[in-house]
Amino acid sequence: MDKDTPPITKRSTPTCPGKIEVPTEKERETLLTMKSIKERVRKLKRHLAQVKTSCEDDDRKKIGGIEEELARLKKEWIRWEDKRKQAAKERMILLGHEEQSK
Repeated sequence: MDKDTPPITKRSTPTCPGKIEVPTEKERETLLTMKSIKERVRKLKRHLAQVKTSCEDDDRKKIGGIEEELARLKKEWIRWEDKRKQAAKERMILLGHEEQSK
């Protein structure tokens, strides 16, 4: 070895674990689920608007069920939003942009 060439040493900093997909598989899963929830909510809201303008008593009885379904979907949306945020945080940690919480 030449005296002008520094010796090769091991790196103390972690290296990239390989190619990381952006968005990650977890993020894609959550985004697809959230998209399907949003499509369902849009359909229910259109249906609810039609039912509310209807003069039929049978249609008016459906309003409560539709509103309950919308409330359930809102809770589900919040749950998946939390999962999406967690997946994004995991990706940022893998990329080295954030430190892992202890």
